[in-house]
Amino acid sequence: MDFIKRFIRQNWIMLCAFIIPVALMGGYFAYRSMAPFGSSSILTVDLGQQYIDFYSYFRSTVLSHPDTFFYSFSKDLGGDMVGIFSYYLMSPLNLIILFFPGKTLSVGVLVITLMKYGLAGYSFAWLLQKTKLQAGFRILAFSTSYAMMGWIIANQLNVIWLDVLYLLPPVIWGLIKLVNENKPWVYIIWFSILLVINYYMAWMVAIFTILFMIWQLNDRSLGFKTSFKRFLKYIGSSVLSVLFACALLLPTLYALMQSKGTYTETAVKFKFEYFPFKMLGKLITGSFNFKEMPSGQPNIFVGMLMLMAFLLYFVDRRFHWRPRLASFAITLFILLSFCLQPLDLLWHAGQFPVWYPYRFSFVFSFWVLWMAAHVLTPNFRIGWKKVIPLAIIIIAIHIYLKLNMSSFSYITDSQLLISIGFSFVGIVWLCIPRYYSPFLYDGLFVMLATFEMATNAYTSLNNISYVSQSDFGDYTTELDKAVNKIKKSDSGFYRIGKTFMRTKDDTMQADYDGGSHFGSTLEPSIPSFYGSIGEPDGDGFVAYTNGTQVTDSLLGMKYFMTARPTTSILGQTTSSILPATSNKPDLNRENIKSEDSLTQTYRNKNALSIAFAASDKIKSLKSNTSDPVAWQSKIYQALAGDKSNKSLFEVQNFDHVTFNNVQTSKKITGTVFSKQNLLEPAYVKLTFVPKTNESYYLTFGANLTSDVASYYLNGKKLTQYPTFRNTVIINVASKQKGKPVTITFKMKQQTMWLQNVSLYKLDQSHFDKLKTTLKSSPLKINYHSNTKITGTIDVKKQHQLLMTTIPYSKGWHVKVDGKNVKTTKVINTFLSVPISKGHHKVELYYRSPWLIAGIIVSVVSIGSAIIFTLYQHKRRTKNRG
Repeated sequence: MDFIKRFIRQNWIMLCAFIIPVALMGGYFAYRSMAPFGSSSILTVDLGQQYIDFYSYFRSTVLSHPDTFFYSFSKDLGGDMVGIFSYYLMSPLNLIILFFPGKTLSVGVLVITLMKYGLAGYSFAWLLQKTKLQAGFRILAFSTSYAMMGWIIANQLNVIWLDVLYLLPPVIWGLIKLVNENKPWVYIIWFSILLVINYYMAWMVAIFTILFMIWQLNDRSLGFKTSFKRFLKYIGSSVLSVLFACALLLPTLYALMQSKGTYTETAVKFKFEYFPFKMLGKLITGSFNFKEMPSGQPNIFVGMLMLMAFLLYFVDRRFHWRPRLASFAITLFILLSFCLQPLDLLWHAGQFPVWYPYRFSFVFSFWVLWMAAHVLTPNFRIGWKKVIPLAIIIIAIHIYLKLNMSSFSYITDSQLLISIGFSFVGIVWLCIPRYYSPFLYDGLFVMLATFEMATNAYTSLNNISYVSQSDFGDYTTELDKAVNKIKKSDSGFYRIGKTFMRTKDDTMQADYDGGSHFGSTLEPSIPSFYGSIGEPDGDGFVAYTNGTQVTDSLLGMKYFMTARPTTSILGQTTSSILPATSNKPDLNRENIKSEDSLTQTYRNKNALSIAFAASDKIKSLKSNTSDPVAWQSKIYQALAGDKSNKSLFEVQNFDHVTFNNVQTSKKITGTVFSKQNLLEPAYVKLTFVPKTNESYYLTFGANLTSDVASYYLNGKKLTQYPTFRNTVIINVASKQKGKPVTITFKMKQQTMWLQNVSLYKLDQSHFDKLKTTLKSSPLKINYHSNTKITGTIDVKKQHQLLMTTIPYSKGWHVKVDGKNVKTTKVINTFLSVPISKGHHKVELYYRSPWLIAGIIVSVVSIGSAIIFTLYQHKRRTKNRG
């Protein structure tokens, strides 16, 4: 107990620096009833739609199968995971997640978020103590302002970025030691750690360290020669940090070159992205709302008092003119970076952010608080010659914002009044001499800063809505239950599809192999393939929601989970907790594998193995059509060596078309329909009667979004994943011979283009014949993991290859009968290898490209650094002796 008391007594300021932001934000989370405090959750936008699933994946990787650190079939059809981990999951605080399984995962994310708030405050307080810029409990004003800056409030949902706030201060301390003491190791170690934890934020910090070094060298009287040497040592230290982290950085770089790096901007325009004065709106409390997420200005709020202290630095004659001039130049550069396109791209590594603009604005907030800490020292004095211009600037800012409130959706009159109030109290505090009552003066300082930051946090976050805990927890529980039933009955390798979805990363949430994914390291060939076969796709996502019998078979979708509608006490059908995203009458053809009150699981008897013998005609198959139905048929027929020129799908006519409040037309597809009476409902209803029990599919183009029309199948709302940029295929009937089927397009706008609206029937006998051929020579798997698959195959024909539905990557290596075989890419998507007729043993294994090279570089660099350091130490010891 004595030790604890002594520790608290000696470190109470640092503990408070941690506790204050945790208490303030914890209180807010409790106020918003976020689990475990109530029925809501901390999940919103990307945190609820992406990161939470990655955290679940992190748990399964650490606790169950570490090989998924390198590769996973939970990522769309299979993909490298090093890039995912290095961008999303390398924070050491993620280990907290291990204690929060299933539906409690959201609570774990809340705990991690609070920890990052607390560590940010602790880290900045530590830096101020180390540099002796501030002392006593007045440090808490700066640490709280730092930990709760506008950037972290706006990006709280991007919890993966928040580690940078507690890592930036030790990096800066390392730079200070490098310049002042010629000791680079603190900087090297902490910058290496930052590179490993989040290379993306490290890039922004790297740019800022250049600016900070320029300021430091102007702030110290070292002379040109010494300054130049220190700057060169800084460059060398930065390079060494990169070499230390190469074990992770090199494979990550390769992954980026295959995915996100392909979207780097090559055409840059020298222009302002908006009127720069719009940034002034971000100086007001509560200057954030949902509209600011996709686009807006940089989040730079640190409080009016800290802003005023920052402005005073430039006219404070306690500091030499050189560092003040350097500081002004650096400030101008960062401010220009917030609105000038080339500089904005520089900070974002050559890519415009998709949502969450100006992600580097945390460096400006640090810069403002760092300068403010230089100004607001115990011996600070201010005269009227400085107070009056300062007051005029603050008043001018508020007048400008009041006159232009229509341009700021996040500013209200009450917010302006609150900001004016804080500004007035801040100016009064600046004018009061500290020597009358230092304790009361410092206490008021801490209270003012803390209250202003808390007001900003609460006001800003009140503009954001959150996912309820039940929506996340109940869905996750039911998904896990359904997946675990499949796993218990089948330990083989297969993919699972479903007709419901919470997120596109459900596969990672429940740890199964599927076909959907949303992530920044998605290889472009995968969306391209999905779009070509009629599945929803985008630059960063794919969703396997529109499978036909053909694609379900080809991609090995062995099981399908569907949601059963729940029934109320009154017997009325209500929506399930499992939101439907597709319609799949094809499941009428399959047997139910398992079921419970909310789900049914079907077994797809047509599913192919992950690898199988196929005709080598597939190597020469090129896409010459934008019709996904035709392309599916060409792929399947080429694989089976089908000599028939007849497509698997036959075009069908509608038996009847009903036009309501639109012009009539003999042609449906490609016609633009217009409302005749703008005030009356308008729709086009297509009717057909299946003449067989075969599967029927409807296609429609990307123009037919949910903004243009509502879709109905047999009078019920047709569930379809809403985001798609290519023609999609929808299953509308199966085993429904003689039963009329109606498809209705209800217009939401004045016009509606029925783009690529066509009806097709699958030739079931033709499909079954080809499927039987492809299933005749499967790879019989005797071992499988995410990075290794072994098995045997009996190839019964000549001119065959081993076809896989593993996305092609240079990381995959194949041995046939113990000999390495060169891999090839077919249909610009999948891995294949040549194989001869006969019985063969096959081994496929994955090794992340550049991983071995990266490890070698890191080991050699670290080893050499240790040897060199020991040699220098021994030499110095010898010289002293």
